[in-house]
Amino acid sequence: MGYSVSIVIPAKNEAQSVGQLIKQIRDGGWASEILLVDDGSTDGTGAIAQEQGAVVIRHPYSKGNGAAIKTGARSASGDVLVFMDADGQHQPTDIPRLLTRLSDGYDMVVGARASHGQANLGRGLANTFYNLLASYMTGQKVKDLTSGFRVVKRDLFLRFVNLLPNGFSYPTTSTMAFFRAGYSVAYEPIDVLSRKGKSHINPIKDGVRFLLIIFKVGSLYSPLKLFVPASLALFLIGAGYYGYTFLSMGRFTNMSALMFTTSFLVFLVGLVSEQITALMYKDQE
Repeated sequence: MGYSVSIVIPAKNEAQSVGQLIKQIRDGGWASEILLVDDGSTDGTGAIAQEQGAVVIRHPYSKGNGAAIKTGARSASGDVLVFMDADGQHQPTDIPRLLTRLSDGYDMVVGARASHGQANLGRGLANTFYNLLASYMTGQKVKDLTSGFRVVKRDLFLRFVNLLPNGFSYPTTSTMAFFRAGYSVAYEPIDVLSRKGKSHINPIKDGVRFLLIIFKVGSLYSPLKLFVPASLALFLIGAGYYGYTFLSMGRFTNMSALMFTTSFLVFLVGLVSEQITALMYKDQE
């Protein structure tokens, strides 16, 4: 294989599933180390993981899934990181396939869930929307934006670790960051099992957070893809209102002037942001 592998598992109150998961990973022999980041669990998750041979890093209180990922990435010693959830959904037997795809020349390989692998219909529809929006923002096909099962080269991942939120959106941020920075991302189809225990994701709060992160990372890497549509929309509203007032009153109103001016200013802000972005990331190209 030629490189060392660290498996990083963020966990909070996953005592029902974490022991079996780590045993399967250890028996498979796919990694040089297994790191479990216990994010303030109160049910003995960390102790169970330690009994099964994992190296356990404990947060004194719950900081969030993304914070656990950052702790694990910084603490790992492997050249390649494997991230997977501790809730029993991800199957360790898929790890070799993801590692094989990474060896084909990719920088990140994401385990892409099939539609039947989504938690429910609402979650599936939301993820489809996120995938389409992220594909537009990055200019690349995003097949599963929110999958937490992925392998990645550690040195590249650490370049973007400061961008990762502390909550549940680290997959969103890391995927878009890799695409926009020009790194190679592959998707490997996987099947997921039903999770054990209760989900920690709030569909409304975390859904809004996912959207904000998409726009945040999109504006950080490709501002014009946000600002040009907004500018065009304002221009068309102004033009439409001008047509209406011209036909009905025979005059050009202040509202139309405001729409045209705002449209121009939004475009200029996007143009300046694009230049700033190019300067910020010229050293990574």
